[in-house]
Amino acid sequence: MAMKKSLKTGFCFGLTSGIITTLGLMVGLNSGTGSKLAVIGGILTIAVADAFSDALGIHISEEAENSHSTREVWESTIFTFASKFLVAMTFIVPVLLFDLTTAVVMSLIWGFVVLGVLSIFLARDQEKEPWKVVAEHLIILAAVVVATNLVGSWIGAAFG
Repeated sequence: MAMKKSLKTGFCFGLTSGIITTLGLMVGLNSGTGSKLAVIGGILTIAVADAFSDALGIHISEEAENSHSTREVWESTIFTFASKFLVAMTFIVPVLLFDLTTAVVMSLIWGFVVLGVLSIFLARDQEKEPWKVVAEHLIILAAVVVATNLVGSWIGAAFG
């Protein structure tokens, strides 16, 4: 059974944004501060404020297309919020249970695996070669991780 387009839109957007934004924030805060408290605060902020922000962004984007029913717009909005919030919250678990370096590594593995699996499902749904879709998405995630690590290191050196 295929997922409704409005639900798929919200779910895929929220999941992807939750992984990329939360990992970028975690890596940047870790390299800039090394503070578990800062990373936990950042994850909670992403889970709430950025989930609302993304949900409103999808809501307005869907309305702007002027091709969706009110119900479809709200389904995309709710699924964006829920998936972003829930996936972001999964990253807090290793931070609470392990030292920060281990937690960041575990979170990176988790994020890459979840985005990879999502990418495989999307590729199959679109009848594309999975390795190309997976590679494209994971390269973008890797670029975000590298960039936020560099920015965090620079901030730590400049202001720490």
